[in-house]
Amino acid sequence: MRHASFALIGGVLVAPAAVAGTVSVTLPRIPVAEYHKPYVAGWIEPAGGGAARSLFAWYDIKKGGAEPGHKWLADLRSWWRKSGRSLKLPVDGVSGATKGPGTYAIPLPTDIAPGNYVLSVESAREGGGRELVSVPISVPAYAGRASGKTELGAVVVAAK
Repeated sequence: MRHASFALIGGVLVAPAAVAGTVSVTLPRIPVAEYHKPYVAGWIEPAGGGAARSLFAWYDIKKGGAEPGHKWLADLRSWWRKSGRSLKLPVDGVSGATKGPGTYAIPLPTDIAPGNYVLSVESAREGGGRELVSVPISVPAYAGRASGKTELGAVVVAAK
């Protein structure tokens, strides 16, 4: 027997959002004297070309002033050209704080139409490098994996 999870928020019963799959992104520990957490963005786009859809963008969302955190998002060059520069940041459900070394699971939206896609993850770090990892996937199978060499570790896409 399966049990469903529900939350009671403000007197209203809310069912959890459906998740089709997840992408796990590993940020490796890089042995340098002055480590800065990377800016990381992920997006999905049709394999045959078409509009890109941002899934997540991790940057210094709290930094304001003359040099706000979003100022350096353009360093994520591929993501910036595909969809970043057209976004009004922060974006609910997309923007998030930078993260340290570790593995992070990001849910994929359920409204992705069946077909072939490329899921891309890009990382850029102050005083460090930049890296782009792309994973071809088919929806609804949601299976694929690739790995970076320096700034990104494994990027794994799996069905939920």
